[in-house]
Amino acid sequence: MTTVSLYLDVDGVVNPFGPMGFTDWGTEWKIADAGILDVVYASELVDELNELAAHPAARFVWLTTWQRLAPEFLCPAIGLNGEHWPVLTSDGWDQTADWWKLDVLQKDVHEYGAGRIVWMDDQLNYEAAARSWAEFLGSRVLWISPDPRRGLSRSDIAAVRQFLG
Repeated sequence: MTTVSLYLDVDGVVNPFGPMGFTDWGTEWKIADAGILDVVYASELVDELNELAAHPAARFVWLTTWQRLAPEFLCPAIGLNGEHWPVLTSDGWDQTADWWKLDVLQKDVHEYGAGRIVWMDDQLNYEAAARSWAEFLGSRVLWISPDPRRGLSRSDIAAVRQFLG
């Protein structure tokens, strides 16, 4: 089975900005103290991510401005089993006008040899270079750019499941 690298952002994806009402699962948002700040999340999403991470083809990778703080603080606060996922950082990549996340993701894809990837980041729809690169790769990339006020939805998770096979 071919490994699929899944690159996960935090803010606007797992931790929505100013969510209101109910989660996409119809439940109330949960709030947790992540040590450095409070995070808002859907517990059902965390359960789904934990289940996806157990898929034999899945290789989850942190790609977030939280960087090493995600596995250290976010994971224990919300129950996400991502403490041992690789963390891509902006170290040395944030010196240009280019989006550091695209640069480090491309490097990781090249070094790891990922044939297929899932990229989950609320900023994707606003990054022209990232869109062009993903369009060039075509069906090798599943691109998910959720509404940052809602985060990942049930339909997003269903698309990831289908992509993993």
